[in-house]
Amino acid sequence: MAIIQPRTRPRTDNVQQGAPGTPGTPPAGLQPRGLIDRYFQITARGSSLGREFRGGLVTFFTMAYIVILNPLILGGFGPDSAPVDVAGNWLPAAQVGAVTGLTAGVMTILFGLIANLPFGLAAGLGINSFLAVAVIQDVTWPEAMGLVVINGVLIVIFGMTGARTAIFRAIPKDLKAAITVGIGLFITFIGFVDSGFVRATEGGPPVQLGDNGSITSVPTLVFVAGLLIIGILVARKVQGGILIGIVATTVLAAILEATLQLGPASETNPGGWHLNTPVLAGQIFAVPDLTLVGEFDIFGSFARIGGLAATMLVFTLVFTNFFDAMGTMTGLAKSAGLAHKDGTFPRLKSAFIVEGIGAVAGGATSGSSNTVYVDSAAGIGEGARTGLASVVTGVLFLGAMFLTPLTSVVPIEVAASALVVVGTLMSAQIREINFKKFSVGMPAFLTMITMPLTYSIANGIGVGFIVWVLVNSASGRAKKIHPLMWLVAAGFLVYFARGPISEMLGG
Repeated sequence: MAIIQPRTRPRTDNVQQGAPGTPGTPPAGLQPRGLIDRYFQITARGSSLGREFRGGLVTFFTMAYIVILNPLILGGFGPDSAPVDVAGNWLPAAQVGAVTGLTAGVMTILFGLIANLPFGLAAGLGINSFLAVAVIQDVTWPEAMGLVVINGVLIVIFGMTGARTAIFRAIPKDLKAAITVGIGLFITFIGFVDSGFVRATEGGPPVQLGDNGSITSVPTLVFVAGLLIIGILVARKVQGGILIGIVATTVLAAILEATLQLGPASETNPGGWHLNTPVLAGQIFAVPDLTLVGEFDIFGSFARIGGLAATMLVFTLVFTNFFDAMGTMTGLAKSAGLAHKDGTFPRLKSAFIVEGIGAVAGGATSGSSNTVYVDSAAGIGEGARTGLASVVTGVLFLGAMFLTPLTSVVPIEVAASALVVVGTLMSAQIREINFKKFSVGMPAFLTMITMPLTYSIANGIGVGFIVWVLVNSASGRAKKIHPLMWLVAAGFLVYFARGPISEMLGG
């Protein structure tokens, strides 16, 4: 695969730029300053070295939780605390953490160098949960990771042949805007849930504010404080506002933990921190254990459960990976002011190919498929506009393999406050949706609302595709619907019915 070299004079036609003086607006008359500036088009995109480094830092801090969370989902500290596969095997948490940082670092750097976009890549939360909960009930961990590799190879092929780009271009602009807004609502809801600001109820409404309608825990109050601090800094247009807010709120959290000794949350300690406890303890430096690299079996699952059943698992992985990443990149590109009027963005094909390689790499290292992270919106909100920010984020991920205790100092409640602020910024794209036409407004609204309520970007896109095709065709606009929209909508119908289909194939 050839690396596409950056243009010294980037394409600016039909690009949605920010307001004058904001990141994304090329300063008039300024010329690139040095090799790095020219390669990443920093000045051309209205950014600066400072913004790119700050953006890369912020993206890392909002994504760093995956180095801790992914081992908790895929692995454990023994067979009693880890998902066990059909053969009784389990993945050690320390090894999963090491390959999580390795793959995220390498793929994010590669994405920055080739695609030149400020997007971070890491193990996808939807797919890793699917592997741990469902797939390994029928196959072994190496066989499950082999399916992830096949999924990635298919996505790379779709990207190289232009099929993925063609589908992307076929999506109506209103639906693309709805995807952006839906992602904004999605990451906001993630922030609410991760911080404990919104909780599930027992026997009542699906969710509620805090604990029985009240904010009762100190970590949730830290989230609220972080939300206000970051919000005020962003509102006052303070340079580095999101990063400053994250650092300040982390210091506040560390002081409160040292004073109150809250500890991690549990059934007996519901007022503790939900993931990371803001305290630096034990060894700061640790040599990563990369034993899991290469521990995958591509075709073992086909022999174990049969071709049809294995194919259905691959189908599910591809659909989830394909459209989650497509939707995320759409929203991030719009948020960065890099999208053209048709919703496409610079180096679209390269971005799709590298993202597919991330899926292959994730399966090959047993860390699960790596995909573009919506949390990258935090770095974009800080001013990141080029792949240099991704390189910074990737280098920090590689460092996280050795410095895991440092990455765990920032509590999830602090990262959640940054996500809510960025979700607010992304939701501004709703103004681009023509709600005066109900045939546009209904699928757009369902796209936006389905993402947070089902905790899935792919589900929101699927519902939007299906409703768009059905409503517009029934309204006499069938000829205006792109043929690929029909094809993808039909694919989503199969995707949503994959449970009954799998049962029939298994019977």
